[in-house]
Amino acid sequence: MGRLPGVTYRKILPAVVLLSATVALTACGGDPDRPSTAAPTATSADSAAPPPTSPEATAAATAGPESSGAPSDEASTESSSPKLPLSPPPIELPPRQAGEPSAREVIAAFRAAGLKVANSRDRSEECGPDGLGLGCSELVVTDGIAVYVFPDEGSAIDMAERWDGVSHRKGTVVLNYLKAPTPKAERPRYEKVLDDLR
Repeated sequence: MGRLPGVTYRKILPAVVLLSATVALTACGGDPDRPSTAAPTATSADSAAPPPTSPEATAAATAGPESSGAPSDEASTESSSPKLPLSPPPIELPPRQAGEPSAREVIAAFRAAGLKVANSRDRSEECGPDGLGLGCSELVVTDGIAVYVFPDEGSAIDMAERWDGVSHRKGTVVLNYLKAPTPKAERPRYEKVLDDLR
């Protein structure tokens, strides 16, 4: 290609480069608020995909997602979310020894003797591994005393020794004053009721 007379190519080249860069930037980035006007074009991979040839594939392609056996969006959402247990598994406590009083029976005996047993509540779940882990069978606490029932006398002896000075044991039952405001002068009355219980 020949040169045009009177045209200085050294001055035009930078202008062409600048104009090309401006056009390229406008096409690539442009104004982010302005929607793109370029229409999507089919790629050669899209046009080269063969149509379904078997009768099963044709039926599946024409039938919709309901009859094709494909999971719906709702089913896939449900299966992808983790299932949490509705409630924790129950704690299995060791059984109380036959012939020994229950914690509720001890509380009832205190009440019958006119002793204070306000706000009595069953806290046996604290006997298990997720609670105090003491291995007791039953635990009932009041505002003034805690009544522990152990599955055997050996366990009761061990805990009474551990709580020495703030407890009293009879058989498999241990009275605990550790977190209870029962005055020391009143404690022998509770202990006598437990000792006489049979």
